[in-house]
Amino acid sequence: MATLLRGATIVDVEPANVEQADLRIEGDRIVERAASLEPRPGDEVIELKGKLLFPGLVSAQHHLHATLLRGLPRSAPGFAAELALRQRLEEVVDGDELEAAATAGGLEGLYAGTTTVFDTTASKPHVTGALSRIAHGLNPVGMRAVLSFEVSDRFGAMVREEALEECVGYGQRARGRFRGAIGLGTFSSLSDDALAGIREARSRTKQLLLARIAEDPREEPLSRERFGATAAERLVHSEQVGGRVVLSHGVHLTWPELSQLISAGTWLVHTARSNMWSQTGHATVAKFGVRGCFGTDTLPLDVFAEAQAGTMRTVDAGQPIDVLRFIANGHRLASEAWGVTIGPLQPGSAADLLVLDYHPPTELDAVTLAGHVLSGFGPRSVESVMVDGLWRLWKRKALALDVSEVQRNAHQAARAVWARMREGGAS
Repeated sequence: MATLLRGATIVDVEPANVEQADLRIEGDRIVERAASLEPRPGDEVIELKGKLLFPGLVSAQHHLHATLLRGLPRSAPGFAAELALRQRLEEVVDGDELEAAATAGGLEGLYAGTTTVFDTTASKPHVTGALSRIAHGLNPVGMRAVLSFEVSDRFGAMVREEALEECVGYGQRARGRFRGAIGLGTFSSLSDDALAGIREARSRTKQLLLARIAEDPREEPLSRERFGATAAERLVHSEQVGGRVVLSHGVHLTWPELSQLISAGTWLVHTARSNMWSQTGHATVAKFGVRGCFGTDTLPLDVFAEAQAGTMRTVDAGQPIDVLRFIANGHRLASEAWGVTIGPLQPGSAADLLVLDYHPPTELDAVTLAGHVLSGFGPRSVESVMVDGLWRLWKRKALALDVSEVQRNAHQAARAVWARMREGGAS
């Protein structure tokens, strides 16, 4: 049985296009698009006149476990205090709490129209099996996810090797809406042995590498002092750049470093809200090249909000970016991760889409689309969400979750985590 979506206005991100058309969906794919499609016997017909169909949104970098930090008072403003708080969380958070955070954070993202997330987690008490717990938490939400565990020397060599095994093992097991990747810790404390292990693992598995880079202004001098090279130089030297590498932040990358990364085809993720919140500075996003995209980092999984803040930040800096290109690049990255076209609402693409209840006060067309994305679209417009051909959110109701139970579980997890964090003096 097919699903026929009739009468909606379909929005294409790149190239920008706005037109009324119908979509036929069979299984997990869009199979037909035309100005008017007639129902076939057995079709489920959904009338969407007055609604918009928009591609599902992709966050190219996120930390679902940081959902448990929401509202926790910081000891001071700035990156150092923010990093210390997140690292303290990662010293105490357990598997149950990782799962509760994944469900709560993922559901929040679904309500905001996010259908794919690239996530990196860390937990000293729970390494082996952590990614399966996060997948279990995300599964009823219904979104796609690339999941990685941070490979780091922070908790010693044994935990580092266990983390790498967790990434590789989960990558081999992941199926359907889930994929595995290797996460990478802070470069200033990442040993050459760790980088060598990652290189060897990726040479065998071809897994994606997800890493934060040049976020902290202290990272570069510390990395050079300890290892004789900056983070970017170490990545290039170890051949960990290119189309299967996703680097976020990049605030303090030099132009020669950026040039090398871009030339290799590396993905670069703009996380403006997080950078402003932690006062790390402003990346030269206009120089991110053709593979720049948006990531939500430790803030809510709301890509519309990220796109708006990130673009406006570049306008304020006098180096504006193309918001539609960055959104479309998130789709391209997801397409590479799954080996199927994700984003374009065209035959053959995965059926990941949003129904927006948005009534523009001015003309909505290819010319004005970017302006509506920047100052009109948002979570309040997201009415329904389809991922992989199945409705995950219908008329603002999550179809496979008890929202009150999700909230209770997250509150319980946060209370327990906060108590253990405070035992270590992290308030």
